Amino acid sequence: MPFEKINQKKLSQEVVKQIESLILRGILRPGERLPAERELSERLGVSRPSLREALADLQERGLLISKVGAGVFVADVLGSAFSDALITLFSQHDEAVFDYISFRRDMEGLAAERAAKIGTDTDLKVIDTIFHKMVDAHPKRNATDEARLDADFHLAIIEASHNVIMLHMMRSMYQLLREGVFYNRQVMFKQRTTRGELLDQHKAINDALQARDPIAAREAVSKHLDYVQKALEDARKAERNEAIAQKRFDHELRK
Repeated sequence: MPFEKINQKKLSQEVVKQIESLILRGILRPGERLPAERELSERLGVSRPSLREALADLQERGLLISKVGAGVFVADVLGSAFSDALITLFSQHDEAVFDYISFRRDMEGLAAERAAKIGTDTDLKVIDTIFHKMVDAHPKRNATDEARLDADFHLAIIEASHNVIMLHMMRSMYQLLREGVFYNRQVMFKQRTTRGELLDQHKAINDALQARDPIAAREAVSKHLDYVQKALEDARKAERNEAIAQKRFDHELRK
């Protein structure tokens, strides 16, 4: 007879599937610490042996990492997205910087359009909450905090587009941005005029998303990144001009 026994799935496999999904969806992020074993087993409603079996499986596959005395963490699965040699090459050529901005303009414009169309109400609340944190941070003039919130805002839009490939790819790109590979984002938040313009641009993006206007959302992202590119081009030009002026000054002192 063409029948087979129905085997109930192991509880550990269900735990694996749930943690995999949280990592895939970007809810559990690289470097994030999981709750302690007792708490996690209670929250999942499984025995501690079943939990240990699941965690061991995920560690063996490189999704989790255990640190002695510290706990279990989500592995930096994005670490190999670019080789060290390529990262160094990116950092040394302006062409890579402006190609990066162009790439972001395309990807984030698409993500904003998708978020306006298919993002859930809660997705949009997350984006709105981060924007209002940006508003609260603005008077404090802390460039580090503003740069961090800027990245959080843009990643929240990527998350709201509900495309896991785009999410992990762009998260990897943002990690390079945080490390200053493409340009120093904090510099942009140290200038009063630039800071005000950036906040207005983020407001335009948020307003379009909250209104669920996909065309306006995409256009607002494009305008924002056009501004970033122009600001960087102006900064590069100012640096070159200053270098030439310094040579003239040094030469004048030697006359």
